[in-house]
Amino acid sequence: MAVDELQAIIQRCQILEEADFKGEDFNLFQVAGQKCLEDGYVAQLLEVIQNEKNKVIIKNMGWNLISPLVRCIFMYKQDDDKREHCLRILDQLAQLCNPKELFLGLLEQIEQTSGEQVCQTVMLLLQPLQTVLLKLQNKKAYSVGLSLAMIMNQLTPLPVPYTKQQIQEDKLGLCQCCKAVVDFAKPFVNEVVKNREKSTEYNDMELKEELIQFCMKSLKYPLLTAQLEQLEGIEEHPFRHFASEIIDILLNIGELIPLMFAHPKGKSPHWEDQEFADIERKNSADSLACLSYLVFVQHFGVECFPVVFSPSYLLLCNMTHIEVLLKRTEESVLSKGLDLFESCLLRMEDNSLLHHYLEFRDFINVPQDLVKIMTLCPMEHMRKKSLNVLQLFIDKFDTEGKYTLFRCLLKTSNHAGVEGYIIKNIKDQIHLALTKEYDNIWFTGHHLISLLDLVLSLPEGAETDLLQNSDRIMASLNLLRYLVIKDCESDNQTGVWTTPGRIEQNFLKPLRVGLNMSKAHYEAEIKNKKENRKEAQSSNTVCSVTVSGEKMPPMTTGMQLQVLHSALFTFDLIESILARVEELIEVKTKAVMDES
Repeated sequence: MAVDELQAIIQRCQILEEADFKGEDFNLFQVAGQKCLEDGYVAQLLEVIQNEKNKVIIKNMGWNLISPLVRCIFMYKQDDDKREHCLRILDQLAQLCNPKELFLGLLEQIEQTSGEQVCQTVMLLLQPLQTVLLKLQNKKAYSVGLSLAMIMNQLTPLPVPYTKQQIQEDKLGLCQCCKAVVDFAKPFVNEVVKNREKSTEYNDMELKEELIQFCMKSLKYPLLTAQLEQLEGIEEHPFRHFASEIIDILLNIGELIPLMFAHPKGKSPHWEDQEFADIERKNSADSLACLSYLVFVQHFGVECFPVVFSPSYLLLCNMTHIEVLLKRTEESVLSKGLDLFESCLLRMEDNSLLHHYLEFRDFINVPQDLVKIMTLCPMEHMRKKSLNVLQLFIDKFDTEGKYTLFRCLLKTSNHAGVEGYIIKNIKDQIHLALTKEYDNIWFTGHHLISLLDLVLSLPEGAETDLLQNSDRIMASLNLLRYLVIKDCESDNQTGVWTTPGRIEQNFLKPLRVGLNMSKAHYEAEIKNKKENRKEAQSSNTVCSVTVSGEKMPPMTTGMQLQVLHSALFTFDLIESILARVEELIEVKTKAVMDES
């Protein structure tokens, strides 16, 4: 019987000195204790462990029971007395066993768990692990750091609940586990806080560093991808609570503000392997970006944030973090980047951001990232949000800044829709320059002429794909029409009347030729489709057509004709505006000649 075998081992070891225990004794104790657990003699095992006479034996050998004990706890139901006895055994082992041996046993158990049992195992062992760590004297900081790192490494592969339903269900227990892990860390945070005045002590500095690393990992996972907006029907949002606790830890140990203004590259340890160094740097950048989002968007810890910084300086500090977030593709991370950017911009007055800021690399990269989201992101609400944020960014710059940004985006966006949007912005700035009393040298005169050379041109001359570039061409024609109507040749504030020959040569003439070629091509294609319609239907031939350089998916001839007619309609629209612009130029030129 299992209990008899255990009693026999106990009686044999009771007469031995602690130093005389052999490897065989450890093995026999483990086998007998495991058999008691598996055969259901949990109450009897608890009595053996609680017996004062067995204190030395349990101190040395008890940690061997951790693995079978955990298995039994999960085997029994919540209301089973045997499960309660198992939990009491676990508590006794935490009190009686050699801290070093039990620490390693508990960590090994956490490391070996996987799948759906990860959170259950971690939550089960956190309390005994905390008890053991508080007893440790040597390498305490290292052991705390190792424990937190092991726990976070085990949690990281788990999916983060995102929707309201997923958060409420919390199938894998991650939400509960996050709360438990923070509670586990609190005694060690308090220890650092208590000794902050004497923080030059090596062990305290070490413990503080381990807690910083834990917070950084928590910011990367789960907070970076977690839904952190207030949700109706959830009284205490688990991830908002977790975020608040992480910020409180950083505040209490005096590291929130230093981290807020830390450069990501400066926080990485030295690695011999460059690949590890790059991973560490990326993880640090993600964590710091999430930290900025929590403070500036969700306002965690903002009451302790200094109010001496100007909005433009805060934007400068956050641009690196914004760029990190906007380069990600996950909706949860991308939305944090857009929200952080928007939050920083809303703090600023329009026209207050000096053009000098465009000398910083991030101020050029971030709008280009916005353009990528606007044109490539599959989520419509993200595309719209990025467009709104880009406009907000444009509005904050002074006139020279706007001018420089427009030139940059026209050269780098490579998207007709975006270029058309920028040209519309240029038209708005020219209108302001012409209607306000003070001089605006950037959207009039020779600076504007240089910008118009970019705007009033076709990328590939007469051979430009007019359909693909229709948004840009329409915006350019509308701008030119506005300039011709608004700016008299005698005033010539915009300089448009200085270079009519260049505009004709680089834009109007190739556009006219391109329109004629394109219309002829599409009209011939329509005629060809109509002639072959009956033949294609009778032979079941799969029809295809190429529009804007892209082969369309298989369509009926009727659908193809509809697409071709739509293209012709676009060309007619461009042609009508072109004709109006040419008419206006001719009328204005003739009027000046008549006056002369």
